[in-house]
Amino acid sequence: MSRAFTQAAIAGIGQTEFSKESGRSELQLAAECSKSALDDAGIHPSEVDGMITFTLDGSDEIHLARCLGVKELNYTTRIPGGGAAAVATLYQAMAMINAGLCKTVLIWRAMNERSQYRFGQPHTQQAAFQPGNGTGSLLWCMPYGAQTPATWESLNSQRYMQQYGVTNEDFGMVSVLQRKHAANNPNAWFYQRPITLEDHQNSKWVVEPVLRLLDCCQESDGGVAIVVTSLDRARDGKKPAVRLPNAVQCIPYNVEVISNYYHEHDLSVMPEAEGTAAALYKQSGLKPSDFQAAMLYDAFTPQVFKQLEAFGFCGRGEARDFFKDGHCELDGSIPLNTNGGLIGEAYIHGMNNIVEGVRQVRGESVNQVAEVNNVLVTSGMAGAVLSVDD
Repeated sequence: MSRAFTQAAIAGIGQTEFSKESGRSELQLAAECSKSALDDAGIHPSEVDGMITFTLDGSDEIHLARCLGVKELNYTTRIPGGGAAAVATLYQAMAMINAGLCKTVLIWRAMNERSQYRFGQPHTQQAAFQPGNGTGSLLWCMPYGAQTPATWESLNSQRYMQQYGVTNEDFGMVSVLQRKHAANNPNAWFYQRPITLEDHQNSKWVVEPVLRLLDCCQESDGGVAIVVTSLDRARDGKKPAVRLPNAVQCIPYNVEVISNYYHEHDLSVMPEAEGTAAALYKQSGLKPSDFQAAMLYDAFTPQVFKQLEAFGFCGRGEARDFFKDGHCELDGSIPLNTNGGLIGEAYIHGMNNIVEGVRQVRGESVNQVAEVNNVLVTSGMAGAVLSVDD
């Protein structure tokens, strides 16, 4: 029997506080942010029939469903790839709603990254090498000393720096801007704590000459959840519906997320981001100038430059000057990570940037951009359009 096409929308968002010591289990964090998102949507947990999280999330679907009062699930899935999974959850949820497989999909990510385990430290446990919990490239990294994401990013980004004459001080502009946005955001860990470029340059080296401490995202405790349903159902909710008209995922041949040392493309570009951009623009019919804000995955500052170029906001090698000219400020051509991003607000594997995109479309951000119609959210290997309900 054929199913009628249903347009997806985001009806609710929720989060816990962001801290360095939550004092609760990851399951409790997941339940708290999920309940908050459902309350925000005005949807009872019994309506949830689909659930999505990351392979890395430690909270079990059945346990979380029991905590919330979910009555019956039709579909569950988990997405690998670390932060690359963030916007991919939206892609999967959109597909589930559009296909009529589910009516209400709950997405969550909860982590005690700072107090329970630390992503910034070496992890050589066997679990890191299992399918779905990492990538095959780790087998070529760990035994030879490249044991942290900062190391992988630095190896990856040196070609970009050499090709375009970019320095670590140039990357510092990203940190300064995002800490500026975070300073206005009461939810941000770095609320009321902006930095200067001098502060950035005085922070310690993590991997010279690419990354200083203030080029790196945080290690955070917290949870974030999003409720995706049909546009009609979202319109009946407590908050304005945020349309999810387009989302895509792109995993090019031989691309290993952050440890991109083996792909066939120019090492100064992000082929996954370029593929995502091409597919998203083709599917949506939109172009870079049609977006009023962008939430780009910012685990490390060089990733922001490369994504600005991949999505066509500026040409290859032009991100430094584009940033310097103020294009990513709140009154610029493409305001960036207005919550402070993963560097300034918190690192919940990119999910909090999606929530900020929703707030921008709703007109609820503490750093609200004027006249928002479309917001780009991306996590490298996936991208989505968040749009105002017409």
